[in-house]
Amino acid sequence: MRNYCYILFLTSFLCFSQTEEVITSGNSKLHYKTFGSGKPLLIINGGPGMNCEGFSGIAQELAKMNYQTIIYDQRGTGKSTVENATTANITMDLMVEDIENLRKHLKISQWTILGHSFGGIMATYYATKHPEPIEKLIFSSSGGVTMQFTSYVQERLSNNLTAIQKDSLSFFQKKLDQGDHSIETIKQRTKYLSNAYVFDKSNAPIIAERLTQTKFEINTLVFQNLRKIKFDCSKSFKNFKKPVLVLQGKNDIITTETATEIASAFPNSTLILMNNCGHYGWLDAKELYLNSINNFLKN
Repeated sequence: MRNYCYILFLTSFLCFSQTEEVITSGNSKLHYKTFGSGKPLLIINGGPGMNCEGFSGIAQELAKMNYQTIIYDQRGTGKSTVENATTANITMDLMVEDIENLRKHLKISQWTILGHSFGGIMATYYATKHPEPIEKLIFSSSGGVTMQFTSYVQERLSNNLTAIQKDSLSFFQKKLDQGDHSIETIKQRTKYLSNAYVFDKSNAPIIAERLTQTKFEINTLVFQNLRKIKFDCSKSFKNFKKPVLVLQGKNDIITTETATEIASAFPNSTLILMNNCGHYGWLDAKELYLNSINNFLKN
């Protein structure tokens, strides 16, 4: 019995064992963490402008599937630093090279990539530049393979809020626009905004905490670059035969039409729509979300 308990403890420890390091990537310092062991699975978090810390939980969940999960701070966020955050240093091409430099540093020949929200856009662009190292692709509540989703997302966000939440959000947004960047104002804004991202509102405080970490300077620079390069990968994957999974909540600020657009761009794709689910599948539809990923990875 004592040996059994020791083995059980050791297995649990190994599953959640973690490495953390900062490496040099071009003109930036790139911070990453790994969990578990097995085949490598890179998780690209949403944003842009957010760190990876909020993805430690889902990284540990996926590590239980016998994968080494990897999360990292995109350049200019979290513990990843760049000397000057400018249009020259915050670009999609440089962010793709950060991912590729991380792969080489970890001596990974092939990996699965999961991109959530903006992370899906990042994964898409990486796949256009470096398709060979990709074993499988997973899109989680992802922005599209074009920028079309930006035309409706603000309206969808508003529609997911009650009248009181909209008024409160507008009030605190106005204070921010007028130069009040106090912690209290930021927290109050995210408190109301977070409700747009989840179907189960009891999860809103988790998202509110995450939203307070956004670096708006990085967010702005990334979207400027996406417009500059005229981001459109809708016709880039006709010969991409790797398996692709698209997971999409029906109540998300991203529409099922955008998810369908992503799935249609890849010849070997599977689309799973989740009922009563917003922008975070592992919060609103945890069992379906994790089981879908597990089955996809196994097959």
